[in-house]
Amino acid sequence: MTMTDHTEDRRGLKGPRPFSSRHVGSIDKDLQYIAHTVGVTDFEQIIHDAIPASVLNTDGSSVGTPSLPPAVDEATARAELVEIASGNRVTRALIGRGYYGTLTPPVIRRNILENPSWYTAYTPYQPEISQGRLEMLTIYQQLITDLTGLALANSSLLDEATAASEGMLLARRATRKVKSNRFVVHTHLFDQVRDVVLGHAEAAGIEVVEADLRDPASWRPEVDAGCFGILAPYPDSTGALWNPSEVFDAVHEAGGIAIAQCDLLALTLMTPPGELGADVAVGSSQRFGVPMGNGGPHAAYMSVRSGLERQIPGRLVGVSTDADGNPAYRLALQTREQHIRRDKATSNICTAQVLLAVVAAAYAVWHGPEGLTQIATQITDRAHQLADGLRAGGLHVTDQPFFDTIHISARGAAKELWNRAREGGYTLDLVDDDTVQISVDETVTDDELHELTQLLGGDIDTVDGTPVNAWPEDLRRTSSFMTHPVFSSYHTETAMMRYLKRLADRDYGLDRGMIPLGSCTMKLNAAAEMEAMTWPAFSQMHPFAPVEDQAGSLRLIRDLEIWLAELTGYDTVSLQPNAGSQGEYTGLAAIRSYHISRGDTERNVCLVPASAHGTNAASAALAGLKVVVVKSNDDGTIDRDDLAAKIAANEGRIAAIMITYPSTHGVYEDGVRQVCDMVHDAGGQVYIDGANFNALVGWGQFGHIGGDVSHLNLHKTFAIPHGGGGPGVGPVAAKAHLAPFLPGHPLNPRNGHPLNNGGTVTHDGHAVSAAPFGSVSVLPISWAYLRLMGLEGLQFATEVAVLNANYIAHRLHDAIPILYTGQNGYVAHECILDLRPLTAQTGITVDDVAKRLIDYGFHAPTMSFPVAGTLMVEPTESEDLAELDRFCDAMLAIVDEARMVQSGHWPADDNPLVNAPHPAARLVADEWNHPYSRELGCYPGMRLGVQRDQERGLDVNVVTRIQAKYWPPVGRVDNTYGDRHLVCTCPPPEAFED
Repeated sequence: MTMTDHTEDRRGLKGPRPFSSRHVGSIDKDLQYIAHTVGVTDFEQIIHDAIPASVLNTDGSSVGTPSLPPAVDEATARAELVEIASGNRVTRALIGRGYYGTLTPPVIRRNILENPSWYTAYTPYQPEISQGRLEMLTIYQQLITDLTGLALANSSLLDEATAASEGMLLARRATRKVKSNRFVVHTHLFDQVRDVVLGHAEAAGIEVVEADLRDPASWRPEVDAGCFGILAPYPDSTGALWNPSEVFDAVHEAGGIAIAQCDLLALTLMTPPGELGADVAVGSSQRFGVPMGNGGPHAAYMSVRSGLERQIPGRLVGVSTDADGNPAYRLALQTREQHIRRDKATSNICTAQVLLAVVAAAYAVWHGPEGLTQIATQITDRAHQLADGLRAGGLHVTDQPFFDTIHISARGAAKELWNRAREGGYTLDLVDDDTVQISVDETVTDDELHELTQLLGGDIDTVDGTPVNAWPEDLRRTSSFMTHPVFSSYHTETAMMRYLKRLADRDYGLDRGMIPLGSCTMKLNAAAEMEAMTWPAFSQMHPFAPVEDQAGSLRLIRDLEIWLAELTGYDTVSLQPNAGSQGEYTGLAAIRSYHISRGDTERNVCLVPASAHGTNAASAALAGLKVVVVKSNDDGTIDRDDLAAKIAANEGRIAAIMITYPSTHGVYEDGVRQVCDMVHDAGGQVYIDGANFNALVGWGQFGHIGGDVSHLNLHKTFAIPHGGGGPGVGPVAAKAHLAPFLPGHPLNPRNGHPLNNGGTVTHDGHAVSAAPFGSVSVLPISWAYLRLMGLEGLQFATEVAVLNANYIAHRLHDAIPILYTGQNGYVAHECILDLRPLTAQTGITVDDVAKRLIDYGFHAPTMSFPVAGTLMVEPTESEDLAELDRFCDAMLAIVDEARMVQSGHWPADDNPLVNAPHPAARLVADEWNHPYSRELGCYPGMRLGVQRDQERGLDVNVVTRIQAKYWPPVGRVDNTYGDRHLVCTCPPPEAFED
């Protein structure tokens, strides 16, 4: 391919400073001050003082990464990425199979995809500072419920295949009275969807049965034999439109759940599945302006009928009210989720696909119902014109109703047709020796229609005729959709640009300030790393394109696989999982399969520390393992006596232990090797959760301390942005003996994965994602991060991450106890602030402190995890000293405010903390009936900040401080009201009137 926009090669340019010095937030002088404050003489000393020698490499040196080149400057990294991208050949891919060409409106690309206000935010657990994103997710939910004709939708799942699997598991939960454990799927299902469903079914002990759901003679015996649900693609993988209402009725009579897998764009023209009797609808919103991206990321969806609200997996945005009675958005029904219910959760999903759901929602807002209908009509008209032209030329086009996919029977000549198209720059779907399919999308032009018809031997004159669309009347949509005013209000670029800006202003991202969420690693997502994501060579590639078209992407994938294997001390890596939660499931499923392959079928117990991430227990349950909790000691370490007792009580049944290192208590445990040895001696495997790997990169390796398998979070440690709740990438690194059980893929163009020490290995397990390599289009971000940092830069980042956390702990420990410390009194990359004594003395809760931090201009740290009543703070290496000090000043001022409540100066029910946050509307309200000033309520800490600037000799500019003030758009949100009055669609505009 040619890349005329990116051909300038500035390789080898040397800037005044290395990239790592710009990735790290503080300048050298300030880093020296931080190091001196925490009691070390140089940056590397903190590593040796804080991390046990048993965890560091044998000689205490850095890890060996012979394949990772030394760091380069931005211009060189960009030139290398251009070279890699040039290895890809982007053809007109009309392959379909769940991935289609789409046009991303420039106003959306520029104002959302390329806007750090949108892509650097975190999951909206703090609703008061997430109102813009939550509004867009509510629009997404409204879009899905309207198009599917069902009552309620979630705010995204990871991809279409995992959404189908989640639908199957929902059906099993919702039909506990049905004795049958059989799940029926349509014969004509996308291969990747079938494989992911089969993997989850095996783990859950579900029997999957195939039947042709278009043929009662095929499906009726299977349904009559008993089943708890069915999965019916609508249209199916051959492109056929068919009416599934008869089979839906039969499944309902058997007490089961009917799941429709739908093409969302086609539903603008087709009868919604809800009107045909579906209980659940799943699918992908990729066609709504999100590039194919060689497989992702894309937002999947799920909608359900009334009565299944509490069974739906993933995030659910609802409408509640704030403290002033105004409408406000929030995450609803969170008690379903893994961070609360752990192994009893509806799903292990944590990170979803928020950024891509926002893009899809914006695409719907931009085009409106009429625009979407026109796009869908153009697609199906052109597909039928092409079919007519090919049929007139003598090709055997299957005579069936279809939306966009033409099914051609060629009797041994399918490859010849496919080759003809390839010669003209088109890639079709070669199903088998006798069948080729063509999926038309919104990007296909009239000229391309003519060219493809001619290449395949069709009749061009017929193509120009009126298309014959023989859809049955019962499959033509008659119901209205997208009638909410939001879908008809922003169809000019000025209006759309300003709407997106208003929404962004109601959010809090890294472009505003520090997001010190513990265990979340909200580090810099540098512009140089983000740039390649939207290059056509990466964004326009179809995941099932021929292997020869993907040479560039496959080279980048190979680099990442071997670099990550070397950094972690493992042998092989799979990049397929689309989130950390999916990485956990993948690693545990590999362990379970490994035991079964050895005849150890009884090994089904997963030991999980009490302090573990909620996803750990939920993932273990999803992988078919029984969770046994291991206690923690008072110092936060794993209780090895309790571990020994749990091993003894489950002798011969230990499959694995899941541990996080450093631990979720924010310390480097000294006994981690002993824990690993105990489990290995019991015949189990060791899964090390890599969520906290940012505290170890370049200095320690999971494989070195006893791990058999781990997942990493590229959206934490390796600079992919969080996107406000996704995308994520959760690659799995494993020892060689687990490699055969890592996910393969039925359509994988390359199943030879590099081994750390040379050679290749195959991954032969069931797929865990729809695409062979997961979300490929965001992988250039992590590739660029590693290339720009090099090993020395990665070590430097780790040192500063640990220094920054210890600086905060040092500044705050006299006022707020640090709950856990490790070797020499140091924490790892995060620290837990124990607010329980303050709460006991003052009545001020951790929630009050979190909301008050908003008034000071900060996103709250992680609340009440892993210990209730605490805040877990992770500043990352990317924050500078001034921001760390502002945060510490704010926390100390909040403690002083709490003491004012304790002393009786302010009433317990009317003070700046319980009334926080303070939106701008309160500042300008006619009445102010509080015992503290408006300035203290709305501009807290202003004088403190000015005083500190003066002490440091910095320029004082109060006006700038006022201009930079973040105003929460709403007051404190009432969570209870929102759950008791569940509304998960867009409220009418009148609800927001004063």
